[in-house]
Amino acid sequence: MTELLNSLGFGSTQAIDIASLLLRVSLGGLFLAHAWLKVFVFTPKGAAGFFQSLGLPGFFAYLTIAAEVLGGVALIIGLWTSLAALLLIPVIAGAGWFAHRQNGFWFNNTNGGWEYPAFWSLALLVQALLGGGALAVSGL
Repeated sequence: MTELLNSLGFGSTQAIDIASLLLRVSLGGLFLAHAWLKVFVFTPKGAAGFFQSLGLPGFFAYLTIAAEVLGGVALIIGLWTSLAALLLIPVIAGAGWFAHRQNGFWFNNTNGGWEYPAFWSLALLVQALLGGGALAVSGL
C-alpha cells in the first residue's frame, strides 16, 4: 500500500506544498468565519460583553476580531504564513482556556469543551512548521 501511495505522489514535496495550501486556506477561512460571527451575529458590543463576562477586558473582543480577520486573510493568501499561524495560536488557545475549559474536554458538551480549540491550536502549529506551501504570496 505504501508503494501505491508513493507512486501517486503522496509524501512528495509537491504533495506537502498542496497539503500546506489546503490547511492554510481552511484555517484562514475558519478565522474569517469566527470574525464574521462576532461582527454580524453577536455584534462587536455583544462580543465585548461576553469577554467581560469571562473576566477579560471588553476591548480584547475588538483585538480578537482584528486578529481573526487579518490572520485569516494572511493565511488564505499565504502572507507570512508561519508567523501568522504562530500569532493566531494565543487567540484560539485563549478561547479554549477562557471560554471552554470549564465545560470539559468534549466540544459537544454544553457551551463547547476545549477539544476543538486545542486541535485548532495544534493545526496552527503544524501550519507554522510547514510554511506557506503552494500558491503562497511570500515564503515562510
